[in-house]
Amino acid sequence: QVQFVESGGGLVQPGGSLRLSCAASGIGFNAYSMAWYRQAPGQQRELVAEITGGRNTNYAESVKGRFTISRGTAKSTVYLQMNSLVPEDTAVYYCNARLGPFDSETGYWGQGTQVTVSS
Repeated sequence: QVQFVESGGGLVQPGGSLRLSCAASGIGFNAYSMAWYRQAPGQQRELVAEITGGRNTNYAESVKGRFTISRGTAKSTVYLQMNSLVPEDTAVYYCNARLGPFDSETGYWGQGTQVTVSS
């Protein structure tokens, strides 16, 4: 059973920082990449950042220069360091993985972790 468990969200003031963590299991851990997604109320889920096994990274334009994705020494963990947060970053954040370079993300989604940026 594939499972993603996200943590680290919370309420933060604009300009603040948060570090999200994700632990994955059941996926064998040779996934091609792991990624963070987010979904704001009334909006579609969007890709925030992705990191491949080779440590190549890809970021949404809206978070470039502010967010950093990294993988733990255990390949099944991934982190998202979020700095200079703005209210538009408010969303539920999820992690997921792609098994191959031409695959979509798995169909398994965790509960996510809520990030709220507000004064």
